[in-house]
Order: sequence, then structure tokens, then C-alpha cells
Amino acid sequence: MAESHRPSVHLVLGSGAVADVLLWKNWFGSAALLIGSTALWLLFERAGYNLLSFISNVLLLLVVILFFWAKSALLLNRPLPPVPNLDISEESVVKGADEMLVYVNGALSIAHDIAIGGNLRLFFQVFLGLWVISYIGSFFSFLTLAYIGVLLSLSLPVLYQCLLKKIRRPNRFSVS
Repeated sequence: MAESHRPSVHLVLGSGAVADVLLWKNWFGSAALLIGSTALWLLFERAGYNLLSFISNVLLLLVVILFFWAKSALLLNRPLPPVPNLDISEESVVKGADEMLVYVNGALSIAHDIAIGGNLRLFFQVFLGLWVISYIGSFFSFLTLAYIGVLLSLSLPVLYQCLLKKIRRPNRFSVS
């Protein structure tokens, strides 16, 4: 039986930390992603909590903790809380803008081809894709779709890898 020369699932996923998480080789990272996304989905979708309120409350709690830590440190002659320097360099902003420029120009080029270029096939592909996304989106909220995406990304690669191992495993009882 000829051995197939397909790359492994781990290699296709980039063979890095992300591949380890998606294939459950890094159990802690995979479980943290699953538990964290489930907790956020339950908090925002099922409990009806608002994202803006959540961010505001977390920042408020952080400011209160840092304020009382700093005041108690001055009273007890302890070191101040280790707050990092929160400056963004002009170089990093320019670098980020240059990277975004490439993507924005690419998207505008595609939009130009669709709207003015007269590429009918591309127009119908985009139209059909956007319509399908809109139709599916009418059944779920964005957060639920993102949560389904996380669940699928944590389960499908592992299932695919298991199926590949089962298919590639030779049958011990076959007659050659």
C-alpha cells in the first residue's frame, strides 16, 4: 500500500503555538480558551450583560485597586505598583499604518473590480457570499457566531486528525 505524502494537520495549521492549542496538544491553553470563551458567551449572551458596561467595570476596578495600592504604599513605605510606561512610539504607529495601507488598498481594488470592473462572476460570488452571511446572521447574534467559530476551531482539527490516523492505519487482517 502506497503511503500518501500529505502534510500533517499540525504542519498545515502552522506547527506553532496556535496549532498546539487547536489540536489540544497544549491542554492548558485549549481548556483556557474553551472555558474563557464559554464564560464570556454566557456572560454577554445569556445573562444579558453589556460589553461596554463590562469594560467600564473592569477598568473601574483596576483604577480603584491601583489607587488604594499607591496610597497604602506611601503610608507603609512600600514600593509603588509596577505600572508600565503607556506610551506608543510614532514608529510603531507608522509601521501599523503602512501594514493597514496594503490591506485597505487590496480591499478597495477588489471593490473597484466588483463595482466598476464589470466582473460578473466575481460580483455574483460576493453577492452570494454576503447574502449567505446575512441569512445565517439573522439566526444568531455576532457573539454566538464567534462562539460557534471557537467551538468548531477547537473540535474540527482534532476530529480531522483522528479520522486521518484511522484511514492511514493499515488493516491487520487484510491479505496482501
